[in-house]
Amino acid sequence: MRAENGWADELDPADATVLGEAFAFVRRNGGEDALGRLLRALDADQRAAVAAHCVPEHVAALVFPPSPERLTAALRASGLRVRGPVPSTVVRDRLALRHRLPADELDVSILHIGLPVGGPDRMEVELFVLPVPPGSPLTRIAERERAEPHEHHLALGVTTGDEAILLGLRALLRERGGLVPDGGGHNPDENCTVLYFRDPGGPTPLEYRRLELRVPGFHPAALAAHPAHAPDRCLRTLLTLLTGAWTTRAIAVAVGLGVPDLLPARADELAGRLAVDPDALARLLRHLESSGVVVSRADGYALTAVGAPLRRTAPVSLAPVALLYGGLFHHSYEALEHSVRTGEEGFSTLFGQGFFGYLAEHPDQAELFDAAMAANAPMFAPVPDLAGLDGVRVVVDIAGGSGELLCRFLGHAPLLRGVLLEQAPVLERARARLAGAGCADRCELIAGDFTRDVPPGGDLYVLSRVLHDWDDERCLVILRHCASRMPPGRRLLIVERLLPVDGRPSLAVTWDLHMLCNLGGRERTGEHYARLLDAAGFDLVSVDELPLDGSLLQAVLRTDGPSADPPRPAGG
Repeated sequence: MRAENGWADELDPADATVLGEAFAFVRRNGGEDALGRLLRALDADQRAAVAAHCVPEHVAALVFPPSPERLTAALRASGLRVRGPVPSTVVRDRLALRHRLPADELDVSILHIGLPVGGPDRMEVELFVLPVPPGSPLTRIAERERAEPHEHHLALGVTTGDEAILLGLRALLRERGGLVPDGGGHNPDENCTVLYFRDPGGPTPLEYRRLELRVPGFHPAALAAHPAHAPDRCLRTLLTLLTGAWTTRAIAVAVGLGVPDLLPARADELAGRLAVDPDALARLLRHLESSGVVVSRADGYALTAVGAPLRRTAPVSLAPVALLYGGLFHHSYEALEHSVRTGEEGFSTLFGQGFFGYLAEHPDQAELFDAAMAANAPMFAPVPDLAGLDGVRVVVDIAGGSGELLCRFLGHAPLLRGVLLEQAPVLERARARLAGAGCADRCELIAGDFTRDVPPGGDLYVLSRVLHDWDDERCLVILRHCASRMPPGRRLLIVERLLPVDGRPSLAVTWDLHMLCNLGGRERTGEHYARLLDAAGFDLVSVDELPLDGSLLQAVLRTDGPSADPPRPAGG
């Protein structure tokens, strides 16, 4: 018996009980009638309806052993089939968010455990493991999670992606099974929609309080119909959204004061170094902690993994983004109602001139804007590989800002030469960026206006985060300028965020509203860009996904010239 359960000696008694219950659950619930025993509130016909489309996948639990290596060895010595460990990012990030800790302080891994009695229809145990040695500061997390186990659940795999069947299963579990909706989401990495249910503890409760339906594909209708269960959760969510502007300003103020660059530190020490009111700073830090940006520790406040990019010295610093979004852009949204009523940009109604004209007269804001745009660097990382540079000698980056993307092209191919077209004040900042990257000697900087002309002589032309600034008519002008300077068969690369056509969340949707308010431009679907390109004489040949919801569109200039102008689409 000791050899069979020797793993229990490697766990806290509470964790050993949890794992033992998971094993017992799997032993009791294998075979064809598994779902019938799991969903005891349903009658025989209802259980058969669920069983026709679902299979039990796993039960999941979270434990906190002093030594994961010893636990794994003991599980194997007990005759269990153990796969892993593999890193867990999802549960790690959920724990970090729930307990306000930097994610890199939590080393969560996954063990997939099969019982010796298992067969092809037998569930596994998915065991999440967070090491908590004696005296570890993570002890409090273990205690809280044992008291309120958020990660324990039963997972059922839905064997069809049919929307009607999914909605029917959801209604059956809710209305007949007595389960309460507990939110859900779409995992793009696995292309899987997840619907969660929580057991309210009725007369025939689930042995696991949380049930997970996993269905292949993206199903926005099912997600929209599946809210969180608690009535006040919707209100809390709405209030969080309504106070989002306060958080934007709080982050911007913290960055402006230099708070992220001085952490970790105690609040009183920080107030002295910054010469600010100690009580007011403590209240600001408390709000940032509730937002997951900082965490309070015994030695003071520290940045979480979410807040770390706010340091000015971060590899990709979002400090300029915070200052821009919490400053000029925050103010500009006062004109959103004007934009919604008229369909026109609202920036000029507040500032007396358009956005780029304003930047030309306010060099400090122009420099901040360029720095914020350079924070898109993670989006640019895959572009040179995806573009393919065989046979390309000269890349022309049109309105390429401080040269962030062009630096990546030149760094990718040592013999490549670049041309950067920008306004003269921007080129001075670009010169410094290119010099810092060691490629200034291979780049020609040209001051000019891309809405009037673009340089000739390029093998590859690039428009990165440019076209979304403009309406369709002006976009066609820009594209035709490019076409007039390119021999047929040459390529044009466009980096933009594409509006989703299936309702899934995307940063493009938020930016689309921003472009309306501030510039009169818009984000577009891939089909919308294809029509514009066709009218300018290009064929859209490929679309690749980029980080941060970006996309790389590659177009080739036709030999037969442009088609007739398309009508302006009403909805993008």
